[in-house]
Order: sequence, then structure tokens, then C-alpha cells
Amino acid sequence: MAYIEPAPIMDKENPFESMMSRFNEAANLLGLDQETYEVLKSPTKQVIVSLPITMDDGKRKVFEGYRVIHSNILGPSKGGIRYDLDVTIDEVKALAAWMTWKCAVVDIPYGGAKGGIICNPRGMSAGELERLTRSYTSALIDVFGPDQDIPAPDMGTGPREMAWLMDEYSKAQGKTVNAVVTGKPLVLGGSLGRVEATGRGVMATALNAMEKLKINPSRATCAIQGFGNVGSNAAVLLEERGLRVVAISDQTGGYYNERGLDIQDAIEYRNKNKGILEGYPNADRISNDDLLVAKVDVLVPAAKEDVITVHNADKIQAKLIVEGANGPTNAKADKIIHENGISVVPDILANAGGVTVSYFEWVQNRIGYRWSLDRVNRRTDRVMGDAFNRVYETSVKYKVSMRLAAYIVAIAKVAETYKFRGGY
Repeated sequence: MAYIEPAPIMDKENPFESMMSRFNEAANLLGLDQETYEVLKSPTKQVIVSLPITMDDGKRKVFEGYRVIHSNILGPSKGGIRYDLDVTIDEVKALAAWMTWKCAVVDIPYGGAKGGIICNPRGMSAGELERLTRSYTSALIDVFGPDQDIPAPDMGTGPREMAWLMDEYSKAQGKTVNAVVTGKPLVLGGSLGRVEATGRGVMATALNAMEKLKINPSRATCAIQGFGNVGSNAAVLLEERGLRVVAISDQTGGYYNERGLDIQDAIEYRNKNKGILEGYPNADRISNDDLLVAKVDVLVPAAKEDVITVHNADKIQAKLIVEGANGPTNAKADKIIHENGISVVPDILANAGGVTVSYFEWVQNRIGYRWSLDRVNRRTDRVMGDAFNRVYETSVKYKVSMRLAAYIVAIAKVAETYKFRGGY
């Protein structure tokens, strides 16, 4: 196979190019043939919709929405819907591709997709958000489906939005279709364990990596950037297993306590303070940048993409990075981190607990039977443990980082499936 030139990477990385640079490197190591390479790199479908919504003041405002289906080779496509002012089609394309690799890494029968709407959900009323969600669902009614494309929550969305989506889709079908979306409220067919699932996956893979690195959890320190659903649940679960969480942060900044933070206390403060940590009294104030380079054993970036770059990678002191967010480390920083001997559990493995329990929710909806929390957790831990071992063994076999190993595992699975299914 001819060498594939890696996608160009600028100082401020385009997220799709960042994903492609890793994809290209893994494809070269696998010796992927050109035909399969072209199929796997290209999104299957990209949809852009305009959504005119009547706002509470009576005026019409037009929002732009996206849905990108990267692959349906392994099964129906799966991926969240993001409400954020910074949503772009390139970001959605990158996140959809990451979902393909994430599902393949944990060996569940889904392809990858992602959706997004350019909006500020914090500045919109519940009524405006409901009208926006229902309009988006209606515009994509032929795209969504329990055997076609299954959305889920992401940044700026949650169970409430998924309930609206399920209801709007069900109206169009003339019957209740629970399995069209995951991350729903429990009363609408949501799964026990779904809320903490991504954080649980972070915890499980962190402990597996710590065992390989011979880091004793009861003597280890941890910093977590991002204190939303993923970060706060990871913090709780890591604290329960003996780690001393010394730093946490959200969009307002970081909070540090050398003796260890009381995570439950921080969560209660956040919940009473409209979802933010600003002014948290039981820790010293630091910046988000300071948190990333703090002297800790384990660093969990669980906020947004592109927070670890060439500008701070060389200053990171953690022995282990476990990526709770999608794409927190840009591709140019990978080399620096690897050369500095820092181990990384990559996003497509570390945060795959969420899509794993989403799959479990879909399965429960299809069979009409709810599993116990214990069963969900046991199966999640088993799936994440098996996936970690596959990736770790691949990293040893190819003598590469765990990030490249995860891409190799994922690409090999999708490529093999494609060859069995064939094309035109």
C-alpha cells in the first residue's frame, strides 16, 4: 500500500483534521488498502437543516442544525446531539467519526453519528428549547430510527430533550418508539446507570491503566477538568476507590485542595449554585490551565476538546491521562506526551462507557425488559475491561501508544466487517 500523507495540522487544529491524522497513522500501520481507506474516512451522510423557531417574544429566529452519519457498517449509527454556539460541521464530522471508532473499540454493533444545533441553550427558555428540539426531530424524521440512526444527549442536552425527540418521532410513526433515542428519563424507557455511565467508564479504564503502571489507587492523586456529568461522576467513583481528588474545575475556573476535595460536598455546592462551582469555599482557586499541569498521578480532562496542545503538553506532570472528553488532546500534542513517557487512555476508549450503556438501553427497549442497576454496572465494567485489554495488547504488539492502538483495533474491526459486507 502506498503511504497515505497525514492530513495537515495547523497550530489551532481543525477537529476533523486532528481525527484524520490519527486515522491515517493507524491505517498505515495496519496496511489498509486504498479502497477500504477511502470508504472508512468518508462520512456516509451529512445533513444540514434550517430550523425557523418562534421565540417567546413572538419573533422568528432561524437556527442551523447538523446530523452527520459517519458509518453504518457495523449497524445503525449512534451519537449524541450537541446544543452549543461553537458547533460547526467539521466538529460534528469529527465527533461522528470518533463515535464509529468508539463503538468498534468496545465491540458493540453500532456505527458512528453526531448531531448539533448552533444555539445557546443557557439563554433559552424550556419552551424555546422544546420547539427547537421538536423542529430538529421533524426535519430529520427520515434519518432517525431505531434501526437507522439513534441519537443521545451530548453537551447542552439531556433526558428532557431526548423525551421531546422520542415523543415527536413517535407521533410521526403513530406509535411509541422508545428505542429511537437513548439517554431518556427512566419512565420513558431509560436505563438505570446511564447518567453515571461515561464517568464509570473513565473510572474503570483508569484503574486498569493504573494496574499496568503499578500506581496504587490508595496513594494516588487526581485532577479532573470539567465538573459536569462526566467529570463529577468520575470524581465520585475514583474517590470511592481510594484516589485523592485534589483538583476539579468547570468553566468558571479550577479549585485545588492538596489534602483532597470532598467531592460530594462540591457536587452539593454546584447543585445549589445553578450548576457552577464559582465561589466554592473549600478549596484554593486556580485556573483551568493550572489544573492541567498540576503535579498529580492521574489527569482526567473531561471538559471540551483541544485543551491539551503544544503550548502546555510539555508542562504536564501527570503519569497517566484518562480522556473523559472527546478530543481533549490535539494531534500535535500527542508526540510530546508520548515522548515524555506519559501514558494516555484515549477518548475513544476511556469515555465509551456512555455509548455502552446507551447500547444496553436500546437492547432493553427492544426486548421490553429493564435490567437492574447491578446488572448494568457489571456488564459495563466487563465491556470496558475487555476493551482496555484489547487496546493494551495491541499497543504492546505494535509498540505504539494506546491512542494509536485504539484506532488500530477500531479500524481493523470496521475494515473487516466492510470486506465481508462488500460494496457496489
